[in-house]
Amino acid sequence: MFKLIKLYKNESDLIADCLAGSRKAQEALYKKYSSKMLAICTRYLPDRSEAEDAMTNGFIRIFSQLENFRKEGSFEGWIRRIVVNEALALLRKKSKMYLEPVENADHHTDYQIEEKYLEAEELLAMVQKLPTGYRTVFNLYAIEGYSHKEIAESLGITESTSKSQLNRARNMLKAAIEKMDRHWQTDSEKAARPRESSFGIQDLKFEMV
Repeated sequence: MFKLIKLYKNESDLIADCLAGSRKAQEALYKKYSSKMLAICTRYLPDRSEAEDAMTNGFIRIFSQLENFRKEGSFEGWIRRIVVNEALALLRKKSKMYLEPVENADHHTDYQIEEKYLEAEELLAMVQKLPTGYRTVFNLYAIEGYSHKEIAESLGITESTSKSQLNRARNMLKAAIEKMDRHWQTDSEKAARPRESSFGIQDLKFEMV
């Protein structure tokens, strides 16, 4: 038999029904956001089973804390922050977070790579190859939009360490992009790459779904 799930035209009704204990509403909310939240978890936890655990724990917390949503920002943003926190909690629990000692944390490099264009998928693939600490800080800063103060509070580190990890992540990404560029064989191949949805390593603040 087919299971019918009520279609909600607005989020307020969906939230209200979830608060009222409607299992169908909770299932609808899960189906609406689960795939996107799983994608977010995999940025912090490349192992899919761990990412799924973080997402599941996130939704458990979402449903248990739903009454705390004050509608002061986007509902998806509220959900996203809870899920990210669960992913970070799992990272800490499994002791996979390694943050190198701070060295010249205030040193800033010029990261601009002229005329280099990347698709979002290419950059994300490079980010996934970063060491755990670098990847985590880069994701929080560049994708989630956290400040260094928020990152420091979330990871239990100093703001200087957060800045240092971001600096190192950028350098590694810069090196990876330059290596990829050396493998481009002709200028015509470069020209053929679509530019409208692309960005360089200097564009650190971007929206990713």
